[in-house]
Amino acid sequence: MYIKKSQRDYKGKKYISYLLVESIHTPKGPRQRTICSLGDLRPRPRAEWLQLAHRLKEALQGQERLFAAEAVADPELPALVARVLAHRDQSKARAGHELAGAEADDLVSIRPAGVRVEAAREAGPVHVGCQFWQKLGLDGILAAAGLSERARQLTRAMVMNRLIHPRSEHAMPDWIRSTALADIAGTDFRELTEDSLYRNMDRLYHQRAAIETALVAREQALFNLDRTVYLYDLTSTYFEGQAAGNPKAKRGYSRDHRPDCPQVVVGLVLSWDGFPLCHEVYDGNMQDRNSVKPILDRLAQRVVLQPGQTVVVDRGMAFDENLREITGRGLHYIVAARQGERDQWLEEFEGVTDFAAVQRVPSPTNPYQQKTPVLVKRRESNGEVHVLCVSAGRQAKDRAIREKKEQQLVADLARLERRVTTGRLKDPAKISEAIGRLKERYPRVARYYRMAYDDQTKRVLVEKDLAKLAQAEELDGSYLLKTNRTDLTAAEAWRIYSLLTRAEEAFRNMKSPLSERPIFHQIERRVDTHIFLCVLAFHLLVSVEQTLLARGVHTSWATVRDTLSTHQVCTVVLPTSSGAELHIRKATTAEPEHCKIYNLLGIDEKVIEPKRTWVNKS
Repeated sequence: MYIKKSQRDYKGKKYISYLLVESIHTPKGPRQRTICSLGDLRPRPRAEWLQLAHRLKEALQGQERLFAAEAVADPELPALVARVLAHRDQSKARAGHELAGAEADDLVSIRPAGVRVEAAREAGPVHVGCQFWQKLGLDGILAAAGLSERARQLTRAMVMNRLIHPRSEHAMPDWIRSTALADIAGTDFRELTEDSLYRNMDRLYHQRAAIETALVAREQALFNLDRTVYLYDLTSTYFEGQAAGNPKAKRGYSRDHRPDCPQVVVGLVLSWDGFPLCHEVYDGNMQDRNSVKPILDRLAQRVVLQPGQTVVVDRGMAFDENLREITGRGLHYIVAARQGERDQWLEEFEGVTDFAAVQRVPSPTNPYQQKTPVLVKRRESNGEVHVLCVSAGRQAKDRAIREKKEQQLVADLARLERRVTTGRLKDPAKISEAIGRLKERYPRVARYYRMAYDDQTKRVLVEKDLAKLAQAEELDGSYLLKTNRTDLTAAEAWRIYSLLTRAEEAFRNMKSPLSERPIFHQIERRVDTHIFLCVLAFHLLVSVEQTLLARGVHTSWATVRDTLSTHQVCTVVLPTSSGAELHIRKATTAEPEHCKIYNLLGIDEKVIEPKRTWVNKS
């Protein structure tokens, strides 16, 4: 500190005052900061100014003993110190007033060089997810299911994670802290650990049915969903690890092309509009045909099944006992017939003169997708309608699959023949077993080959059945639909059946963006809850996409999420001349592409209310 003389003229008079100042370092170099004015000091030599400044500094630092020793030598010193102390107290009082109520006066003196931005967090996708969480009334649904406020907060955080950036429960707390979820939810997640999330999964496990039932009812009222058609399909989800603690984890037909891993089978029922109505987790080796009755029982618990409604399933469930189960409940069915039934209609498939063309509808999220038309023909017998379908696009797919499987079968037969001719495999019984295993492995193409072991020549005899192969080639791209709805035309039946692709798209969304697979949990209740959380996230995803679709916008949640990821919440730190800092926690200004999405979704672009906090640095 030091004393500086200040002189100014006013109305012809000269006024002199003395300022107590100090040097400070700034990004632009050293600068002078005035502490207070000492007024018009009695005349004293300039040499004494520095000594006086040191004594004032010592007094301000609490060195009262030194002050007492010098009081007699400098009688003006006590008054000067009192003046400086009073000024300091007034400065603290002003800072305290600002700390207590800065809202009353927004005019503060800012040091621009010290302005900074801290704690930037991704906010856009979380904002949309939380808004639709409120729109679906999920907080009230969870409360009605008996979950505490903390459990509801953790459930929302876990569903947001699956919707936006799926992570394991071990990595989820760090992700939550990297977003603006704490700001939006008004919850402190700084001490959140994975153990809390695991315990929350255990709490959710017993409430899944009540939550799903209430959510389906809420969506029905909110979106006026069509309840005339139910789309049912299955998929499999594999485990990382042995999952020895889960009795459902078994090896079976893997739709993920991971037959080496244990898995569970997930059944999902969708409405006509693509909203999930119910789901079930089955043993990994369950056959599709055995899942129809359990899922209809579960569906009846979620919604009121009424006579005349239609159930759509794929050919894996098109067995007589399942059709009787459906019709026994007063429901209609539309199914894809199994391959053996299709072959009975070979003559009807010949030629396309009496087939009608039906234009395929592009995916809702990809309206520019070009699809070839499908040719359909209707036949009715014994109260059942059969729809013969021929698809040029599917024809190439069927041929490619058959040729690939045929190449694999021929290669395996050649290996088996080498083993026999070289004498490595001699037992006729074992050779026949090997042939039988090849037939089981390649059922699609093995029926076009006659395979047998000739004990006389000691060779494996293989002969291609050209007649059956030619018949198969004629049926490439063709399939058969069956329904007991005699009121439908061929085109109507085909269009309803084609809605089953929405179930396939739902599984793709749950497996990829929502990361339902692979499953790392090893306990049955947590596996089921993990899938349940994915289903809840899918409810939000469908709600967002359907809201956009109702506005004529064909886009996916993934596009919305990526676009909004640049909208953030951050803390703006403004250092003031009083030494205090004003911290403003607020969202960045929404950019035009952000505002467009928010407007389409009917969401306020304001993510949070700005929050001001004063921090006294003196």
